[in-house]
Amino acid sequence: MKEITLNELREWPEDSYKLIDIRDDGLVAYGMIPGAVHIGLDELRDGSCAAIEATGKDIRLVFYCQIGRKSRELDELPCLEGRDIYSLEDGYIGYIRSGIPNEDARAERQHRAEESIRKKFHKQLFTPFAKACKTYQLISEGDHIAVCISGGKDSMLMAKLFQEIQKHRQCNFELTFLVMDPGYNKENRELIESNAGTLGIPVTIFESDIFDAVDNIEKNPCYLCARMRRGYLYSRAKELGCNKIALGHHYDDVIETILMGMLHGAQIQTMMPKLHSTNFEGMELIRPMYLIRESDICAWRDYNNLYFLQCACHFTDTCSTCHEDGTTSSKRLETKKLIAELRKNNPYIESNIFKSVENVNLDTVIAYKKGGERHHFLDEY
Repeated sequence: MKEITLNELREWPEDSYKLIDIRDDGLVAYGMIPGAVHIGLDELRDGSCAAIEATGKDIRLVFYCQIGRKSRELDELPCLEGRDIYSLEDGYIGYIRSGIPNEDARAERQHRAEESIRKKFHKQLFTPFAKACKTYQLISEGDHIAVCISGGKDSMLMAKLFQEIQKHRQCNFELTFLVMDPGYNKENRELIESNAGTLGIPVTIFESDIFDAVDNIEKNPCYLCARMRRGYLYSRAKELGCNKIALGHHYDDVIETILMGMLHGAQIQTMMPKLHSTNFEGMELIRPMYLIRESDICAWRDYNNLYFLQCACHFTDTCSTCHEDGTTSSKRLETKKLIAELRKNNPYIESNIFKSVENVNLDTVIAYKKGGERHHFLDEY
């Protein structure tokens, strides 16, 4: 398999090659290189890929994965025999890094991103953000909130929305934009810092050794990583004088969590808009993106030509399982697809799932837990 750099590819006529994304559905849903088509590895390996067969023999095929490793291992596939094939060096992450703007372009991008929140996406983004803060009483006078930034689209947008709502001065509160480096490689950390700089987010970065701690864990390393990250964030936020940490979970995360709890955990529960910390006295966790749809976050990102990593950990080259609450992306993607399928017959399916945990009738529930204590309907029957 021959390798080609992004700069070399840009010199080729666009009609002389086909760019093919071979990553899994979860990563593809987070963003693709413009002009690329998605063909999964399984489809390529079964030897009957219609998209490949329909492409003229004179067209060069350029494959890319997340970091350029898997795309180098396609030589032996029968469906590619006799084709002129290439692997894009450094993959999708290399493409993202190539888009890091210079100083002159940064100011323009920051202005465009902020203006789009105030105008084009005000109804989709700022309005539900402000509504969640008011409805669930997430911000109080005198708060010092640690806005936790992982480097992805959700947390970066959350930081911008906090900056915007602070300008309205309806109540006085402080913000610290907190980034934890649990062991990122140099390039991924630089990308997070660059995106923060481009968007005008003054981040406070601290380091931990979480990746080293979970490196040899075979079962659920991402769940353990997520739990450890939460503890480190609470601890550092408290040291900095904060009384709250803010995470970037959105509406789609909430409804997926509700359904996953039923289907995989045999329980009815939801992702709460705010929680008291059980291990850090006086600390709260808040989720101000609670009412924002993921599709609107993606629209804002794409409109402003912003590129973020889904996961910046060193497991990304072999898996894409990381999620803020430790659940696997395969389970979330499966649930996301199920909801999309149900929506075809019922356009209200998502709001119905969301509202279901607001309309629990205890008179029709067999058993429930309150404060860790189990209650059964026969207790009072």
